[in-house]
Amino acid sequence: MTQPTPHPYDALTPECILDAVESLGHRCDGRLLGLNSYENRVYEIGLDEEPPVIAKFYRPGRWNDDEILEEHSFTLELAEAEVPVVAPDSDEGGRTLHVYQDFRFALFRKQGGRTPELEDMKTLEWMGRFMGRIHAVGRTAPFAHRAALNPITYGDEVFAYLLEHKLIPLHLESTYASIVEELLRRIKICYERGGRATGVDPADIRLHGDCHPGNILWTPDGPWFVDFDDCRTGPAVQDLWMLLSGERRDMELQLGAILEGYGMFCDFDATELHLIEALRALRMINYTGWLAKRRDDPAFAACFPWFTTERYWEEQILALREQAAQLDEPPLEPK
Repeated sequence: MTQPTPHPYDALTPECILDAVESLGHRCDGRLLGLNSYENRVYEIGLDEEPPVIAKFYRPGRWNDDEILEEHSFTLELAEAEVPVVAPDSDEGGRTLHVYQDFRFALFRKQGGRTPELEDMKTLEWMGRFMGRIHAVGRTAPFAHRAALNPITYGDEVFAYLLEHKLIPLHLESTYASIVEELLRRIKICYERGGRATGVDPADIRLHGDCHPGNILWTPDGPWFVDFDDCRTGPAVQDLWMLLSGERRDMELQLGAILEGYGMFCDFDATELHLIEALRALRMINYTGWLAKRRDDPAFAACFPWFTTERYWEEQILALREQAAQLDEPPLEPK
């Protein structure tokens, strides 16, 4: 019987994790708790006579050193501007990215908090103020190495990957392909309505990139933003739309509250509202590509066993058709 090909993370044993942290001068007390992260491997590590730290081991082959360091630099720049983000710790030499046995990793302080109550308009306005501060910093300089978020990188390239690697069940391939092709056509029309290029646009800014409620920790003093692993160049509204939920009227009220706070620190271009449903559609396509590119990771096979089933692709076809209809709707009007 053919043995499965080892995955790089197979070598990331508990001993390796603790040794990596101790290589930076810390003394571990043996406590190690795996945290919820599918992309990287993230652990809470107990230390002797120190508060616990969070150790993040980057997925091999995803980002190069320059891209990771640019993530770190952005969060440190935000922290310097007193924006509540959890930035990586630096060693005595000022280094934030470390290597141990071929694993690149970073340490972060542990930040408490809970999921924000996004049904509360005051909370949304508060969130908007901090998003405005993040974007005010994000506008001051471009990324040199991080990827862009647009219909090419999240749409065309992902779709080509799925077709090239024959991941779609054969009898569903033509149906899936036709709906994605139509969806991408409509997405590009939305970008035209929003006055944006479908590739890199001069109006793009540095973003968190994946600002869903799970990456926000709410405290009595307000939000803390974590996990900038997906920080990218793109339209500002990318960091806002994932905070919206419910029916159209609900989302318009939520958006109004967010922009009320946002506008205190950063101008918002209302033409970007044409991009919300297009960005949602791109996230749906990209999510499938994300799963496809991780299918050799045993952890993904265990957590997402349904990815290879016909039912998954049938449900995707239905969901993408429904999303295509949303692209014909007028943009949200903040209330």
